[in-house]
Amino acid sequence: MPPPVFRFAPSPNGHLHLGHAYSALLNFDRAQETGGRLLLRIEDIDATRCRPEFEAAIYEDLAWLGIAWDTPVRRQSEHLADYRAALAKLAALGLVYSAFESRAEIARVVAAREAGGPWPRDPDGAPLYPGDAKSLTASERSRLIDSGAPYALRLDMAEACRRVSGLSWNELGEGPDGERGVVAARPEAWGDVILARKETPTSYHLSVVVDDALQGVSEIVRGQDLFHATSVHRLLQALLGLAEPIYRHHGLIRGADGRKLSKSDRSTGLRELRDAGVTAAGVRRLVGLDQVSLGVSQTPP
Repeated sequence: MPPPVFRFAPSPNGHLHLGHAYSALLNFDRAQETGGRLLLRIEDIDATRCRPEFEAAIYEDLAWLGIAWDTPVRRQSEHLADYRAALAKLAALGLVYSAFESRAEIARVVAAREAGGPWPRDPDGAPLYPGDAKSLTASERSRLIDSGAPYALRLDMAEACRRVSGLSWNELGEGPDGERGVVAARPEAWGDVILARKETPTSYHLSVVVDDALQGVSEIVRGQDLFHATSVHRLLQALLGLAEPIYRHHGLIRGADGRKLSKSDRSTGLRELRDAGVTAAGVRRLVGLDQVSLGVSQTPP
């Protein structure tokens, strides 16, 4: 059996903080314990927010923590053709449609419909897509696209779930409500998720499953904030014929206010901590990896 493959996949849209350090160290430690490989992936598809200096800082911070990774590093921006191919496969299955409403228009529709009662929301709290773009004719869609109108490419969730049912995943960590073992996937809870936009041929959901499959990632160690998104990922894996990895979701490092850390929170930024004299061993203590707490709240994995 080949050695397990792990990955740490940050976005270069800000500096790393203690939450990133915790996840990166867990992946590195698992790779060391199992004789596996650790990959580093740069998720830089958001060209408006991702910057080269933040990517350089990622390498610097991880090296300071004592984390080593296999090379070459995969940058999503260099592999857009892979995502286009996956999107084309889903489109050929009749599972993709263009939707032209702006975020503001969607918000207005949801607000109007909520006047008659609560509108369903996804596990992250965002309202499900309320539009009727699926009812547009092919000529209407072509006219809008030819006019230069912005659009999103959405997954027809109802049809996708009719094609693939009974999905689950093997959870070696723990979900937010204590879920362990074989977890039933509920992708329908997310509605018609966005797979790509006019200006970007992919989304997080699509690129992450394509990348993990192409890189042979066999165990995914990531935060509980992505636990419910695994349902969408399992659906896309099944539709695209991709391998099913094992998942190990871990608890989140939280600030004093109980919220998940943000890249804008300089008090927990790795660069700020390093400048303040904190060592790499000190970071391990801060995130509880040596069973010592120094005042940062974290939910154990």
